[in-house]
Amino acid sequence: MNFSPISALSPLDGRYASKLNALRPLVSELGYMHRRVQVEIAWFIALSDAGFDEFKPLSPGARAYLTGLVKNFSEADGVAIKEFEKTTNHDVKAVEYWIKSKFKDRPELEKVAEFVHFACTSEDINNTSHALQIKHARAEVMLPGLDGIIAKLREMAHQFAEVPMLSRTHGQTASPTTVGKELANVVVRLSGCRDKIAQVKLMGKMNGAVGNYNAHLSAWPDFDWEAFARKVVETPELGETQSSDWGLGLTFQPFSIQIEPHDYMAELFDATARANTILIDLARDIWGYVSLGYFKQKLKAGEIGSSTMPHKVNPIDFENAEGNLGLANAVLKHLSEKLPISRWQRDLTDSTVLRNIGVGLGYTALAYASLMTGLNKLELNEEALAADLDASWEVLAEPIQTVMRRYGVQGAYEKLKEVTRGKTVTAADLHKLIASLEIPQADKDRLLAMTPATYVGKAAELARRV
Repeated sequence: MNFSPISALSPLDGRYASKLNALRPLVSELGYMHRRVQVEIAWFIALSDAGFDEFKPLSPGARAYLTGLVKNFSEADGVAIKEFEKTTNHDVKAVEYWIKSKFKDRPELEKVAEFVHFACTSEDINNTSHALQIKHARAEVMLPGLDGIIAKLREMAHQFAEVPMLSRTHGQTASPTTVGKELANVVVRLSGCRDKIAQVKLMGKMNGAVGNYNAHLSAWPDFDWEAFARKVVETPELGETQSSDWGLGLTFQPFSIQIEPHDYMAELFDATARANTILIDLARDIWGYVSLGYFKQKLKAGEIGSSTMPHKVNPIDFENAEGNLGLANAVLKHLSEKLPISRWQRDLTDSTVLRNIGVGLGYTALAYASLMTGLNKLELNEEALAADLDASWEVLAEPIQTVMRRYGVQGAYEKLKEVTRGKTVTAADLHKLIASLEIPQADKDRLLAMTPATYVGKAAELARRV
């Protein structure tokens, strides 16, 4: 069977492939190869500047050529690396051989070819490559996607700040709020998670087979390899600096076994999963509000809601988002639980698991897109909101009994419970009770003027604050 969108094993590369075009070059195997080439060449150029007699500083022309291998890395280059891997059966060694093959007919580079991958273990290349993949995925896809949702929810919170809505604690009618305030709650929660995702430091180590610079020191025992590795890891990467000196733009990890411990990945994936959980909560709530008629959905010509019920406009975007966020979290939580664990100085269980970073991020990005589509389709149905409030006068039992308590009226709660619990309560019922109360007239007048739609506390103010 030839590979095509309908034969893809994963819907990320099948049904939903077009929605993930921005993420795929960053976290696919091709993206992984690209970052490996970037790391190998950054290390190679830095070695030329280390002051070793055996490896003099590269000429500007050679530097420009090597930089071009990174900047112009293509799918054809990835295929060529895979051809080397057929022989080596080792993916990092295949990258090394591919780079050396690019030195052909370039005497300056050919004579120093053995400094490609010098003193490195494969994990020196892999851990930094994964960090670079995550760095660019976070900056270019994940945070912009989350920021778009936060901005849309903030816009809606301000737009609907004063639109009253019946609350439903435990699914039952409760003290009113506003539509804007409920959305503002989500904005605040998501913004906190967004900051945690953005603040995670992405780590990289370049310290050899067991983290002690053993091979490095065997070649140059008096050289400060730790300082050198730190410089390569922390110098701004290609694209972040105009200097011919470029590194990886990561945070240096000074202590490791063969592998970088992956604690930062666990922190990042956990933070992403927490944001996803908040979005599942949002998707379910919006689904419920659509069901209640609080929101309508804009129609799209030609769309079908049900194969047999032509009247239906299903909240499919929120359902799609909820399902994909669940899938994302299943992967992200496994990554965060598994990756910090390695037997002794290393085992390979992390290697195969790390290849699924794109799966966890892919389902997350897909869900973000679905949520944005759904949010942009929503239209508020103020008539339905008003009708619900007008049918729920019992919610005013709370302010009435609270004012009664202020003035020491005995059995305030019990009196309101007798009038309201399990009954259909009308404005007349409450007004009759209010008129009988021994409280100041000004407070009676205030309670008599109150309606479910006006009993919203500071909701509008709070909604505008986000």
